[in-house]
Amino acid sequence: MANYEGQVSSGSTDVRSLGNMIFEPILDDGVFRFDCSADDRDAAYPSISFLNSRDRETPITNNTHKVPSYTPTFECLLDQQVVQLELPIGTSLYGTGEVGGQLERTGKRGFTWNTDAWGYGPETASLYQSHPWVLAVLPNGEALGILADTSRRCEIDLRKESIVRFIAPSSYPVITFGPFASPTEVLISLSKAIGTVFMPPKWSLGYQQCRWSYLSDQRVLEVAKTFREKSIPCDVIWMDIDYMDGFRCFTFDKERFKDPKSLVKDLHYSGFKAIWMLDPGIKQERGYFVYDSGSENDVWVQKADGTPFVGDVWPGPCVFPDYTQSNVRAWWGSLVKDFVSNGVDGIWNDMNEPAVFEVAMNTMPESNVHRGDGDLGGCQNHSFYHNVYGLLMARSTYEGMKLANENKRPFVLTRAGFSGSQRYAATWTGDNLSTWEHLHMSISMVLQLGLSGQPLSGPDIGGFAGNATPRLFGRWMGVGSLFPFCRGHSEAESTDHEPWSFGEECEEVCRLALKRRYRLIPLIYTLFYFAHTRGTPVATPTFFADPKDPSLRKLENSFLLGPVLVYASTTPNQGLDKLEVTLPKGIWLGFDFSDSHPDLPALYLKGGSIIPVGLPLQHVGEASPSDELTLLVALDEYGKAEGFLFEDDGDGYEFTKGNYLLTRYVAELQSSVVTVIVHKTEGSWKRPTRHLHIQLLLGGGAMLDTWGVDGEVLHVNLPSEEEVSKLVLTSEKKYKEQLEKAIQIPDVEDIVSRTPIELKSSDWLLKVVPWIGGRIISMMHSPSGTQWLHRRIEISGYEEYSGTEYRSAGCSEEYSIINRELEHAEEEESVVLEGDIGGGLVLQRKIYFPKNAANIIQINSSIIAHSVGAGTGGFSRLACLRIHPTFILLHPSESFVSFTSVDGSKHEVFPDGREQIFEGRLIPNGEWRFVDKRLGLALVNRFNVNEVLKCIVQWDSDTVNLELWSENRCVSEQSPIQISHQYEVIRIP
Repeated sequence: MANYEGQVSSGSTDVRSLGNMIFEPILDDGVFRFDCSADDRDAAYPSISFLNSRDRETPITNNTHKVPSYTPTFECLLDQQVVQLELPIGTSLYGTGEVGGQLERTGKRGFTWNTDAWGYGPETASLYQSHPWVLAVLPNGEALGILADTSRRCEIDLRKESIVRFIAPSSYPVITFGPFASPTEVLISLSKAIGTVFMPPKWSLGYQQCRWSYLSDQRVLEVAKTFREKSIPCDVIWMDIDYMDGFRCFTFDKERFKDPKSLVKDLHYSGFKAIWMLDPGIKQERGYFVYDSGSENDVWVQKADGTPFVGDVWPGPCVFPDYTQSNVRAWWGSLVKDFVSNGVDGIWNDMNEPAVFEVAMNTMPESNVHRGDGDLGGCQNHSFYHNVYGLLMARSTYEGMKLANENKRPFVLTRAGFSGSQRYAATWTGDNLSTWEHLHMSISMVLQLGLSGQPLSGPDIGGFAGNATPRLFGRWMGVGSLFPFCRGHSEAESTDHEPWSFGEECEEVCRLALKRRYRLIPLIYTLFYFAHTRGTPVATPTFFADPKDPSLRKLENSFLLGPVLVYASTTPNQGLDKLEVTLPKGIWLGFDFSDSHPDLPALYLKGGSIIPVGLPLQHVGEASPSDELTLLVALDEYGKAEGFLFEDDGDGYEFTKGNYLLTRYVAELQSSVVTVIVHKTEGSWKRPTRHLHIQLLLGGGAMLDTWGVDGEVLHVNLPSEEEVSKLVLTSEKKYKEQLEKAIQIPDVEDIVSRTPIELKSSDWLLKVVPWIGGRIISMMHSPSGTQWLHRRIEISGYEEYSGTEYRSAGCSEEYSIINRELEHAEEEESVVLEGDIGGGLVLQRKIYFPKNAANIIQINSSIIAHSVGAGTGGFSRLACLRIHPTFILLHPSESFVSFTSVDGSKHEVFPDGREQIFEGRLIPNGEWRFVDKRLGLALVNRFNVNEVLKCIVQWDSDTVNLELWSENRCVSEQSPIQISHQYEVIRIP
């Protein structure tokens, strides 16, 4: 028996020994390897989790921290090695990989055994991935990481406060990282051991749409087309197993997906990538080229008698590649290489726990044999390699994609994984349920994976199994759009789960949520660059902002995306307007993109931070990112801020050769002037020529703007404290009113009657929602394919209102449909709507396409006195008719408003973030134009100048309001207020 430190006589061979583990420093300062004895150190199998197994085997001699702060104890019992580490009372425990339930793991026990866990719950003991890892946050805010470096089934027991126990077959080392000053430092140190996340191609950070399954190429194209028609951002369409010929991997159904190259070509033309599924189960069928080739090369996992193991999966009887052998990984990689030639942009590895149907434990027998390479552990039974089967399949797929095109970064998604699989693949949280519990749990699950070294993850948004309600789906999209990996997916038996499948309100919330994501992609891509190069996390629990604050450690409905704090509601009847927010200490400034809604998360930027923000795009590759860059700046208590932006080609590996641009921006307040400069750059990539938009956050959503050229010194002048307070109060009031006016997404029983009215001509398609202000939410110009009007049901679009307040009667009242005429024999198509605004007044609007002028939308808006009260002298209250359309700025740096005034002066009004009023002889002489130079189009608004008292241009970050105001006067039955106007799209030079 080995001479263990602290060995005691037990009187039984079942209990071998117990005592303190021996240690040696490895890898870097503060990292220690612990073993039960020197003999156990020698007997340990090679590390599969480490990027380089030799790093675990090689002690270092220059470690300045040679004595660990905490030493585990061990007990060896019945061939099991029990390791225990006792930490100070008040320590919070996290990590443990892919687990359901609560974020803080004290009181929980789980097992690392990759399992097909359809419909799992918060107490399910084993899910799809295995990470024998615990992150401990000590009472003083320091953190310690503990890795049990074994591929075998491992129990992680955290049921006793501040005690970590690992139980797995002997012998395995335990690696500790730290204590370090912060949890981030621990994760950086862990990444040096197990490797950082692969650098994702930029397109893979967009929204991705999936279903089990889109049953034909035509259905795939239909879904893609609908995303573009509805202006909902999306970059990827996924193909589940039904694209295959009889579920045979590397084949295509000859009827439903007969020409995959043409399908992908069409998708690429519309800005979409295509990702296709590959399972490990290969149909046992002679004549099937994959089976024949694999049998010829002897690649299959074997039974104990040396014959190939056969288990049932989707195709029926299947054999399974033994990815523990380098020659098998090369064989699989060659198949992947050929498969990619069909236009495959990414590959999805599913069922790779490996899952096997109708057997105990839903996997292959532990007695099966893998003839593994020596550097992985050699020939072993399945119990040794089970947890790393998915990792090795993902590695094989990743390497095959690199073989296909070394100039593109592979994108692989894997269901099963192990510590280290982040080097090859993203992951998702498996077959979750369409329930509020799973929405809430998805935040903690994504965070736990990130805390375990797997930062690129996300759930099936909306839930995989079951039918989401509109409110659940919209709320899930609101928070899911800000996870590192963003994909909607649902099972075959469920109802449609595309963003437009749940009614107009839910569709609009999804659109707003995804536009938020796309505006934040420059930040997300920069975070992944640091994650890839340095090992820093991407999404983290809120307590990372202040690890010393115990009140933050159990928060489960918020998380950090770099310096951005995301606060979401995960209960059905509690929207953003009712959400109680706990902010870490310091300065946290709220912001949005003029898109606040009760069903969207609240966003805060940490003081001292600068984040890059992009344009609102439909897909990552749309337009050129060099047109304009926005920096959101939040100063700290010292008047300073900094932030980074990483840029490169978005794909390939030129960035590893220095062909990138990493910019460090710095802001500083001195004498009421905030100066923003480029402080430092790395890389040889040329800075794009672009406008730089600085938005200095003041609090309450208020901000100051300035424009310039990126790379130059920019200044923002701060007004007096009194003026700043007024700006903040005004912004807070506007924000509150916006939330109050907004209509939350209804659930199933509320949506049936809420169908927008559609008005069509050969040139135009309009959608009107009578139930909230009669608002026009869509103004699609068919010849140019341009959506001009801001599609927002609850507060934007085209509306009228009255009164002296900014938001007053008319923008939220329900309208009645007074008359609706369909187009018959060249008769005009029209609708007349009316809403009661009080005081005996109604707002009335007629929308129609004049005869023989299908290119024109005519809108006649009026405030009419239907009845007047006693004592009014026959007059109703004072009123002003305000026409308030909100148009989309597709290209802010190339958009402006132009007109000629009544006095003959010419004006071009460019985006500057403020309101400009034109009255008297400066009013447009009956026409003004909203011009988009990039599109080469102008939306012309013509009106009766005698009915309009003033015109207002109001810019926002991605919209512009072009308002027409009547005079302010009393309305009688004989004297209504009216503004008649029309829209037409024209080409410009």
